[in-house]
Amino acid sequence: MTESVKDRQHQKVTSRNDVFAEKISTRIWEELPSAENPYIAESNRCHGYDLIELMQQKSYVDMFYLLFRGNLPSADERQLLERLMIGLINPGPRHPATRAAMNAGVGKSDPQNVLPISLTIMGGEHLGAGEVEGAMRFLRKHRKADPVQTAESLLVELADMRPEQGDWHIAPGFGSRFGGVDLTPSKLAETLVECPGNSALLDWGCAFSSALNKEGMGWLSVGLAAAVFADLGFHPRYGAGLFQLLSAPGLLAHGMEQANKPITAMPFVSDNAYVIDYE
Repeated sequence: MTESVKDRQHQKVTSRNDVFAEKISTRIWEELPSAENPYIAESNRCHGYDLIELMQQKSYVDMFYLLFRGNLPSADERQLLERLMIGLINPGPRHPATRAAMNAGVGKSDPQNVLPISLTIMGGEHLGAGEVEGAMRFLRKHRKADPVQTAESLLVELADMRPEQGDWHIAPGFGSRFGGVDLTPSKLAETLVECPGNSALLDWGCAFSSALNKEGMGWLSVGLAAAVFADLGFHPRYGAGLFQLLSAPGLLAHGMEQANKPITAMPFVSDNAYVIDYE
């Protein structure tokens, strides 16, 4: 046993003297108690707005924005967010998270577990929520630089890091997919830039993506989401969770579609497809 370990074993345990709050506090939600039962809410307010009035007068997109940003969106912000929500509602059956949902469904997992299983995969770094925060920070950091020059500089500086095989993400939110430019987020970006209002980072990302196209790279869905989130004023720490929320409907739909099918509805990898490398 080393001396340092002995010293640690004989150190006196002391309190950190942390002072904990007596009550849970939140600025997001207010529950006004019922006169008959204080544990039951008589009415609910989101950032000061009555929930029933929001239901009667506002859309889901309005409520979504209000919940996270603390104020209702403008007409331009609403349109931009709504278009993004539609564009990202389904990652598609090629996405690993969707395949996880489909496997969970056909494997007869409990229905309440299908979405959490797929969202765990969607939380990863590969085409998942784990890359969104980094993409938001990358865009915010380079927003004042020329996007074309930035792309060209990165291609030179990071040339030695480009893999001989497989995809390469030259920057968070940008790269190749299946060896080429991912067409879907590129088309979504073209639709999103048509929205009026603030789109500074979305515009920057479009120029940056175009400069990468000659190298078989461009927008990835996580980068597109990051640009819109940043233009709408969301903090980068929110990016991962927001991306998971927007993709959740498609994951659940694909998983539950498979739930009533036999397990043979999904392909099973044959023994010939396995390769053992003894080296």
